[in-house]
Amino acid sequence: MNWIKIVSIDKLSKEDFISKVNVSGKKICLVRTEGNLFAVQNSCPHAGAQLSNGWCSKGKIVCPYHRQEFDLQTGRGAEGQRNYVDTYPLDMRKDGLYIGIKKPWWKFWQ
Repeated sequence: MNWIKIVSIDKLSKEDFISKVNVSGKKICLVRTEGNLFAVQNSCPHAGAQLSNGWCSKGKIVCPYHRQEFDLQTGRGAEGQRNYVDTYPLDMRKDGLYIGIKKPWWKFWQ
């Protein structure tokens, strides 16, 4: 797993937010809600909307187009949706917030 710094401590908001960040060619939705930080894929698997344009409700991110909900911890869609979003681990360090991105299998031999 590659750990990539996405924001410095001094630039990280203490308030709740939803924003889009680009990391290693991936568009990530970074969320702070109820004092917790989460990172999930930015595109909704249902219709491709940007989740960073959505909102949070009770530990879930809500798609701005069709209001599909995804658990911020597990990535699972609401019951009956039968879909999910990828989640990414975060690590707060002295110099900033880092995200864990798995190394693609084809790069293990390079």
